[in-house]
Amino acid sequence: MVLIILLINIVYVSFFTIRMILTLKGQKYLAAGISMIEVIIYVIGLGLVLDNLNEIQNLIAYAVGYGLGVLVGMKIEEKLALGYITVNVITAEYDKDLPRQLREKGYGVTNWLAHGLEGDRMALQILTPRKYELRLYDTIKQLDPKAFIIAYEPKTIYGGFWVKSVKRGKLFRDQEKEGNL
Repeated sequence: MVLIILLINIVYVSFFTIRMILTLKGQKYLAAGISMIEVIIYVIGLGLVLDNLNEIQNLIAYAVGYGLGVLVGMKIEEKLALGYITVNVITAEYDKDLPRQLREKGYGVTNWLAHGLEGDRMALQILTPRKYELRLYDTIKQLDPKAFIIAYEPKTIYGGFWVKSVKRGKLFRDQEKEGNL
């Protein structure tokens, strides 16, 4: 009974976590579909605990399953890596031509002159699918180990040539063929 309650709650909370993330990302129909499965699992798990409330190990299994479910749900979301990430980079390296190098790798880059405490800098704004986020950080660090990097998730993206090419599946096609992704 303890193992069943533990597993049910891990599955339930994983679904809950994924549903919440989908809701935040505007995937309302998929989130609604997952919520129907989620509530069935929840009622079954809670029913088992309430039917056997006199056995403390069931309550503990429910609580442990809840915590593990959060971790499992977060890991699943990491693997799905839904959406996009915007990365702002500040660099003093003008001579390395970072924007061109990043564009050649398939990233959408906008750059401009910025003024920092210690002089002129180049500011870059880079848009990429979240599944390429860590690879982008590694690339930036290889090109400029001293770069200042800030990342955030944009809520809305509209227009631009880069978004259209992503939707057509052109981004990183060459790298996928080479086995680099």
